[in-house]
Amino acid sequence: MIRDDESIDFSAVLGSAVHDMKNSICLIMQSIENLGNSLVDTDLLSKNNLASVHYEASRLNTGLVQLLCLYRTRLNNLPLNIDEYDVRDLMENLVDTNEIYLKHKNMILEVNQSANLIWYLDADLIGILLNDVLINAMRYGQKKIQLSVYTKNEQLVFKVEDDGPGYPSAMLEAHDMSIQHFDISQGRTGLGLFFARLIAQAHTKGDNKGKISLKNGGSLGGGVFVLTLP
Repeated sequence: MIRDDESIDFSAVLGSAVHDMKNSICLIMQSIENLGNSLVDTDLLSKNNLASVHYEASRLNTGLVQLLCLYRTRLNNLPLNIDEYDVRDLMENLVDTNEIYLKHKNMILEVNQSANLIWYLDADLIGILLNDVLINAMRYGQKKIQLSVYTKNEQLVFKVEDDGPGYPSAMLEAHDMSIQHFDISQGRTGLGLFFARLIAQAHTKGDNKGKISLKNGGSLGGGVFVLTLP
């Protein structure tokens, strides 16, 4: 029996468990990449299967981080580490992380970014956010994804566009709802969008907060995700 003075710090236990599970998932993803490199180009069925496994592992990894961050947010303790970063490094990490999936899906990722972009942000959380958006674009896109980074009105803008069918109307309507309004019974909790908005709004400058927006169309005719940071 655990006495009151020995009560478990659930946040610490959760953080430790997530860390261990993330390490295991990273090893799995490395094994997937090694296996993918050993396949011949004509083995399309195996490559497609590996791409699907890589996608699910990436989603699981993101979900674990979301779980931990959302719990800490409930404790009013969203872990933020704002520092000065070269946005180019963030983009290179995103491309490197998804290189195998892109290859297996036979998709083109076009990166357009303004030169010498230095910004204050939490690179880990923004990287997780953008990676989640990117792997979904790869899942539903057909042949091409466009990732653009630039400044507008003294704000930093990340835009992810794909040539897929676009966001469903329910998602377009729900992207700014609170998490309590998502219908879990319908199979879409909206956790990814809620998490993205949470991270965006945690980045502030004066009275300005970060934000996200969704629409369909854009230069590729599919879904368009936009993250704006002050």
